[in-house]
Amino acid sequence: MIEIRWHGRGGQGAKTASLLLADIAFNTGKYIQGFPEYGPERMGAPLTAYNRISDTRIRIHSNIYEPDYVVIVDDTLIGTIDVLEGLKKDGAILVNTNENIEDIRKKLGGFSGKIYTIDATKISREYLKANFPNTALLAAIVKITGIMGKDELEKNMKEAFLHKFARKPEVIEPNMQVIKKAYDEVIGG
Repeated sequence: MIEIRWHGRGGQGAKTASLLLADIAFNTGKYIQGFPEYGPERMGAPLTAYNRISDTRIRIHSNIYEPDYVVIVDDTLIGTIDVLEGLKKDGAILVNTNENIEDIRKKLGGFSGKIYTIDATKISREYLKANFPNTALLAAIVKITGIMGKDELEKNMKEAFLHKFARKPEVIEPNMQVIKKAYDEVIGG
């Protein structure tokens, strides 16, 4: 089982990304959970969302306290909240940032595990003309975890977008471009 914890701010799409990841993993025959941790929800407030993805039935129904992966949607949360809390020793972090990995490592207090970075904000602005980093981060975490390959990701995301954006089909292709670019541009390890 793979457990993922997402850290973002209200309005950045961490909750949506965790739910979309659950949907596309389900389409590959996996057992899934995707859920947010609700608190005083407001735009810009810290928010946590979770995913569990498994080849076997999931019998745990709680927050994730020892994730395999942590996705940081907003790098300003580093130092504000403990993004490393409970992260398994062999776990990894994915950060939306334009900073290099060594600078992020320093900000994380010398974290010795795997760090991956992607400038999801830049990719989002390039293709979507807005700051919606969640789609790029979803593609990056799929690549890092190996939940599915690139072709399967693209196929499942296209299906999800056709449903999600049925009334706004003009946003499907730009979102697909984000998926392709982010999958190829995530760095680290």
